[in-house]
Amino acid sequence: MRVAIAGAGNVGRSIAQELIENGHQVTLIERQPTMLRPDRVPDAEWVLADACELTSLEEAELANRDVVVAATGDDKVNLVVSLLAKTEFAVPRVVARINRAENEWLFTEQWGVDVAVSKPRVMAALVEEAVTVGDLVRLMTFRQGEANLVEITLPTSAPYVGQPLRAVPLPRDAALVAILRGKRVLVPSPDDSIEAGDELIFVCTAEVEDAVRTVVLGPDSVERTRKAC
Repeated sequence: MRVAIAGAGNVGRSIAQELIENGHQVTLIERQPTMLRPDRVPDAEWVLADACELTSLEEAELANRDVVVAATGDDKVNLVVSLLAKTEFAVPRVVARINRAENEWLFTEQWGVDVAVSKPRVMAALVEEAVTVGDLVRLMTFRQGEANLVEITLPTSAPYVGQPLRAVPLPRDAALVAILRGKRVLVPSPDDSIEAGDELIFVCTAEVEDAVRTVVLGPDSVERTRKAC
């Protein structure tokens, strides 16, 4: 993929390095000369420009990018970059960093954001994922499609433990995309069985999360969760 990242701070550079190691082409756009440090990510293309200006984005050839990441430390800048990337350059995928939790409601498809990433939300989700067995944990929200990435760690009491996936009647608008079993990542197939301790990763709409929880964990799981809250 060809990826442009607005903001060459610690977050932007870390994302760039990870993507480059995975074989992608990355351009870092930074408006502050003091932050322009090509030696930190030497395999990236570096552009000194203001990502909030159309001319700068044209020079960075945003129209030819598969993904734009708005990764600055300023939410206003990230929103403007996202909107310009989507509306002016029709970038297929726009990912935006949320710095202040109170601004999260703004990061929607109306501002051109496909995926919004909030550090507090991600950290909270990781904490829940690490300690929660027998409940559904929302890991990430994909704004454009109104879908969520969710995880369920199976307890021994789950109704379909030991049975093949074809026996699990998942609702419409829900898909099991991966099974994490120990150190292994399994691509699910209908013949695979699920085991206690498996971490099941789903993509589903918010409307069917309770239905997914009910199927995977049992009919009383939703009520147990509400009482716990």
